[in-house]
Amino acid sequence: MRVPIIAANWKMHKRVGEALRFAEQLSVMIQDLEGVEVVLAPPFTALGALKEAVASTPIELAGQNVHAEPEGAFTGEISISMLADVGCRYVIVGHSERRQLFGETNELVARKVAAVLKAGLRPILCVGETLEQREAGRTFEVLEEQLSTALDGVAETQATELVLAYEPIWAIGTGRTATPELAQEAHKFVRERLRKGFGTTADRIRIQYGGSVKPSNAYSLMAQPDVDGALVGGASLDPESFYAIIQFDRPPTEETA
Repeated sequence: MRVPIIAANWKMHKRVGEALRFAEQLSVMIQDLEGVEVVLAPPFTALGALKEAVASTPIELAGQNVHAEPEGAFTGEISISMLADVGCRYVIVGHSERRQLFGETNELVARKVAAVLKAGLRPILCVGETLEQREAGRTFEVLEEQLSTALDGVAETQATELVLAYEPIWAIGTGRTATPELAQEAHKFVRERLRKGFGTTADRIRIQYGGSVKPSNAYSLMAQPDVDGALVGGASLDPESFYAIIQFDRPPTEETA
């Protein structure tokens, strides 16, 4: 059985003090949590402080990005060993904002996936299409291109360390969300593509949905058979909102709708 994974991507939000207050509040809320994995991806500046703050909690940490090389003259970058040193177990790789705003190619994303796995950390590999690509009927073509390149060279023995995140770019930060049916359609395609490379091991790989996830839609999205969690942006900045998403197995109430 796949354990759902709910990850908060704070992007360029929260200073150290804010991150610590969030972690303190959330850790109280989830102290008896079972059956779901919770991950925080704060800015790099907060990781060191959060390592200590979440040490005795169920919360795992993730880097929002990483360089493919282990070290070197790469001003402004961060290495995998540095992320591991401040307590990261996961690394977000190939987020749409990295692809669109910073020009990351499928090939570079593939190098990062390989490097993260080699270092013993777990990549959260993001894939997804733009609105233009969806309207042109190219969703599956785009996903195939992204997956084929990123997973080339990943051994079946490493596959269960992967987390996939389907993020339709047209739904990120826009308030628009793929319907549960559209999300399942894409997740099913990703699952079938994983089976081509990894056989039945693909049934153990978790696939998150990312794209304007909030308390009011988490229940319906996570009810889909191939949706194994969420990569949450804006709604993860408030601990109460994020906790409501973590409780995705409960139908939304008037307070969360």
